[in-house]
Amino acid sequence: MLALHESQQRFAAAVFGEDSGDFERHIHTLGLTGAQRLQVYRNNTRLSLTGALGAVYPVVQRLVGEGFFEYAAAQYIAYDPSRSGDLHRFGGSFATFLETFEPATELCYLPDMARLEWACHEVFHAERHPPLDPSALATVSAERQGELRFKLHPATRFVESAFPVLRIWQVNQDDYNGDLAVQLDEGGIKLLVFRNENLDIELQPLPEGEFHLLRTLVEGGDFATACEQAMTVQPDFDLPAGFRRHVLQGVLVDYSLTDF
Repeated sequence: MLALHESQQRFAAAVFGEDSGDFERHIHTLGLTGAQRLQVYRNNTRLSLTGALGAVYPVVQRLVGEGFFEYAAAQYIAYDPSRSGDLHRFGGSFATFLETFEPATELCYLPDMARLEWACHEVFHAERHPPLDPSALATVSAERQGELRFKLHPATRFVESAFPVLRIWQVNQDDYNGDLAVQLDEGGIKLLVFRNENLDIELQPLPEGEFHLLRTLVEGGDFATACEQAMTVQPDFDLPAGFRRHVLQGVLVDYSLTDF
């Protein structure tokens, strides 16, 4: 008899792979053979994980069609099987998978669309955080303001694409009734994906300066470095207005100073 841990490992391998080896002989059931029982689990697992992917990536599914999406999902499940009992965690590497998925190579924007939808998914499930009190910043002396390091709201993500993924996303929403034409050569976009205080997800296009300001902060840079990066890429960026806006809308939620 197999030990429990070995049984679990071999069962998972048999469910996610087509070749079960001799594991099926360890399955004892009434009415079905071990091979038939494994096939039931395989089908249920594939349907559950495909459904989970479809819930996270509805625009990707609409762009490629249901049949193609199911085929891609089957390949992805084998590429990166679920490693958690929480289906909300499944699908994070789908964009990376699509980059090398040969049947989808002509849809060059598809991986970035997947990145946008995964960002929305993560933002939707992210924890809450109270806003930053702007008056608290007034207690920091002017000579130390450049040393400030800011924390961004947990429900904040950034998406950068060489393609108009926001426009593609918009025209593929169920309630959209405008012009459906999209020109892939109209240029890329930098987006802030953010869940506001009403729990609505916002997709905010950002100018170069604003994008680099926030990205530098989220990557751990101090305020002086973030401001320098922002003004380097966009000399006409209105830094005070951009910074204030993200404090007031709750993107920046905390700060710290290093004491020497």
